[in-house]
Amino acid sequence: MRREFIARGVPEAAATKCLELFEVRQDEQPASALDRLSVQVGADPSIVALRGVVSAIGQTPAASRIRIDASLARGLSYYTGAILEIAVADLPGSLGGGGRYDGLVGMFLGRDVPACGFSLGLERILVVMQERNMFPADVARGAVDILVTVWDAESAPDAVALAADLRKSGLRAEVYPEPDKLGKQFKYASSRQVPFVAIEGGDERARGEVAIKDMRSGEQIAVKRAEAAGFVSARVNG
Repeated sequence: MRREFIARGVPEAAATKCLELFEVRQDEQPASALDRLSVQVGADPSIVALRGVVSAIGQTPAASRIRIDASLARGLSYYTGAILEIAVADLPGSLGGGGRYDGLVGMFLGRDVPACGFSLGLERILVVMQERNMFPADVARGAVDILVTVWDAESAPDAVALAADLRKSGLRAEVYPEPDKLGKQFKYASSRQVPFVAIEGGDERARGEVAIKDMRSGEQIAVKRAEAAGFVSARVNG
């Protein structure tokens, strides 16, 4: 950036001083950062506003987690004051962002209303929680207990009926969305962290059975259809 300034005719000393405004010092406390910025820009209203924010949170748990970053910018034009981003150590980018937008509500209401807020990136939050093992055990095991496979279009109604019976026993059952190769359905279950798969092909239906595959151990056992729900429930809740 300094080289770009100089290439455009900005004196090196001026370029250096300008870039110092946007320097981020990881261990610098908010009050110290604002003091440093005040020396460079004077009693700017933005500095005054940020001092108010820092003062307001001084006695809260958030105080130790605030950093002043003059390089932060957000592209939306309706912001009228401080902006913010929510970051996680060792993670590029942010988990959310927002700021102060006193005039935004007035655009629709007809009168100005002081306002501030932020939005969160749910997908990024879930990635962080998964990478850092932050989910409780009962959540980490997945949202589905058993996947019911679908062999062909003719067997789809039976698959739906089996899933309904499994749900009556309190199991979280999902039906594979379309007829497909069994290997692909197993792969789908594995990607969803589904612990069990119910297989009801032509042979199983003829015998009145359902094959239950444990995706964790690879074991596959045939049980009577009427006993399938109890068989899986005992292993899910055991």
